[in-house]
Amino acid sequence: MTLTARLEDLDPIVFRLVQRETQRQEDGLELIASENFTSQAVMDAMGSPLTNKYAEGYPRKRYYGGCEIVDEIEQLAIDRAKQLFGADHANVQPHAGSQANLTAYMAVLKPGEKLMGMSLPHGGHLTHGHKVNHSGQIFHSVQYGVDESTGLIDMDPVRELALGERPKLIIAGSSAYPRIIDFAAFADVAREVDAVFLVDMAHFAGLVAGGHYPNPVEHAQIVTSTTHKTLRGPRGGFILCRNEFAKAVDKSVFPGGQGGPLEHVIAAKAVAFGQALQPAFKEYGAQVIRNAKKLGEVLAQRGYDLVSGGTDTHLILVDLRHKDFSGKDAEEALGRAGIHVNKNTVPGDPLSPFVTSGLRIGTPALTTRGMCEEEMALIGDFIARVLASRDEETIDAVATEVRELAESFPLYISAATT
Repeated sequence: MTLTARLEDLDPIVFRLVQRETQRQEDGLELIASENFTSQAVMDAMGSPLTNKYAEGYPRKRYYGGCEIVDEIEQLAIDRAKQLFGADHANVQPHAGSQANLTAYMAVLKPGEKLMGMSLPHGGHLTHGHKVNHSGQIFHSVQYGVDESTGLIDMDPVRELALGERPKLIIAGSSAYPRIIDFAAFADVAREVDAVFLVDMAHFAGLVAGGHYPNPVEHAQIVTSTTHKTLRGPRGGFILCRNEFAKAVDKSVFPGGQGGPLEHVIAAKAVAFGQALQPAFKEYGAQVIRNAKKLGEVLAQRGYDLVSGGTDTHLILVDLRHKDFSGKDAEEALGRAGIHVNKNTVPGDPLSPFVTSGLRIGTPALTTRGMCEEEMALIGDFIARVLASRDEETIDAVATEVRELAESFPLYISAATT
């Protein structure tokens, strides 16, 4: 085997599969709220020879030789993350958001101690203490939710639960909550029960970076995040914290939870943080929110209920309980038209997580393609038409219009040839 062989020559099966997935992304409309399109520069860093380097430890404190250059790269990522969010300390080694969360919990909790997080069916995240996740198995987990009549977090029940349960860690953050979270109110509750306050900002980190969502670093002792989603970087995670937690967090990540860091991904994180520091990223975040609001307005006008009545962020949650089809049915029908969303539970959902009564729809990826409110109006119409009938004739007609719209906003393949 020669090291210079191209993928198409060395493994044509994988090459064709990559081509097919790239074409799928080009031809469709990506409305999954946790997905985005990263830049060619980020992908270049991820595909670099940095993938060859083992570098257990931290900059200037490694267990391997030859780390001088990756030390500079990792330190650059750390410095940019701290600058972007105004944090005392940053650890950029977590491989994903789930690893960032678990290692952050282990930094401040012992197995069996109590944490309090948002219920998954009410918009929280699996790693916030759900019983099937390690976070709900290693630790004693109690869960808060939203007021089912409004779809909003009511801080009075949150405070009552905290006072009754006295958790050592309180988690704020969500995967399907379309409104702004009151971090100051959560911080007050955490102080009242002498708990550490942690915010998982994975979904809205890019909105924070652009100044369109309150910065949790100002209120929480620890903040975890992914680097993809609204931040538009590589798939990975990171942890921000105050100086008093820096040593415990670093030790929990390595050697506690991970071995050698992925320096090629860390380089890509540095690139993404650098891009998020540019003025254009602020406008990107503003357009993401404008697009979500417009899409929600169109769907509401077409007779669809939105959890909480709308959005302040990058996503909307559509409640289908008064319709004659499930979230699973809707996801499959829209997928056949080239519109990619995900089924999602809604507060008080009577159906299982495998079926659901809702759809989660987000605008980060299509905003990256350059789409604005005009396109959101068209897409809202596409969605409503497909779901109104779900017959093949309508789906095929919409699929043609979807491809035509996508072609007007080229991604990697088309952009390289124009």
